[in-house]
This record gives sequence, C-alpha cells and structure tokens, in this order.
Amino acid sequence: MAAIGLRKSNTRLPPEVNRVLYVRNLPFNITSEEMYDIFGKYGAIRQIRIGTNKDTRGTAFVVYEDIYDAKTAVDHLSGFNVANRYLIVLYYQQAKMSKKFDQKKKEDEIQKLQEKYGIGTPAASKDK
Repeated sequence: MAAIGLRKSNTRLPPEVNRVLYVRNLPFNITSEEMYDIFGKYGAIRQIRIGTNKDTRGTAFVVYEDIYDAKTAVDHLSGFNVANRYLIVLYYQQAKMSKKFDQKKKEDEIQKLQEKYGIGTPAASKDK
C-alpha cells in the first residue's frame, strides 16, 4: 500500500494532517455501515460520528487509528462521488471549528437580546 511506502521513507507530514477527518456534503440518508465501507478501505477506523440534527446533517467525523491511513483517505476520497454528491474530506482543525461555533453562539445571543429588548436589526434601525 501507499501508506507503507510513506512510513518507510520517514516522510514529514504537514502540520494540519491528523487522524481525525471532517467530511462534508454527505447524503442525509447515509448509514454508518456505508461510511465504514467507504472509509474502511484506507485503514482501521476507530470511530465515525454522523451528524443527525438540522445543523450537522450531511457531515461526519471519521477517526482513524493511524495518521497515514487518514492521509491516504483524504488523498483518495476528496471529490469522491456518493449518491450524486461529491464528498469534501478535510483534516479536522480544532481552532477553525471552535471559531465557527463561537461565531454562531454570538449571533444567537445577539438575536435573543434583540428580541428581548424589542430591537430590530441594525439595518432596520438606520431607516428610522
């Protein structure tokens, strides 16, 4: 396999490479078994988490046992067609994900405060 070749040559991996993959653009009705079939071809999988609520549907996290297996999966599955959808397979990056979550949390908090005090959007208040 290609992963064995990578290990023997002591290739230095880029810093963003890790064992956890973030997969987007999945069909909403994909099953865990189908995910294991697709991603299991590239190495031993420790865990797969598929998004189920309205904000996370179509996404999943795939955790490999070995970092080289994860790299091989990203190389081969980015752009892979599943049920007429092209997968987006990325390395999970904690810093970027937490920024998105923080932004959404702040927007929700602002909206709640605006509703509580009867204030409209900033654009609406400029028109007055």
